[in-house]
Amino acid sequence: MSFHTELPIYRKAYELLSTVVVITRNIPRDFKKLLGDKIRDECLEITVLIFRANICRDKVPHITDLIEKLQIVELTLRLACDMKLISHGQYASAINLTQDVGRQAGGWKKHSAAPAT
Repeated sequence: MSFHTELPIYRKAYELLSTVVVITRNIPRDFKKLLGDKIRDECLEITVLIFRANICRDKVPHITDLIEKLQIVELTLRLACDMKLISHGQYASAINLTQDVGRQAGGWKKHSAAPAT
C-alpha cells in the first residue's frame, strides 16, 4: 500500500481542491455560503475519502462515496456557472479535474471490486 499523497488520484483531487478554493474566493457573499462553501467542503471530503479508501481493505464503499461527491461538485459548479458566479473558463478547468478524478476513481473501484485471483 502506497502513501495516499503519492497516488495520482490524490494529486488530481488536491489540484481540484486548490482550483476550487481560488474559484470560489470571488463568489458574491450572497452565494458564498450556499455554493462556495459546499463546493470546497465536498472537494475536501473527496481527498479524505481517497485516504480512507487507500487504508481500508474494502475500498469500494469509500470510492462509491467519492464518485457521488464528485457528481455533487460538478452539479454545484454548473449551477455557479449558469448563475454567472464563476466564469466559463473556471468552470471548464474545474470540470476537467473532476473528470480526471472520476476516471481514476472508476478504474480503482473496478479493480477493487474484482475478485482476487
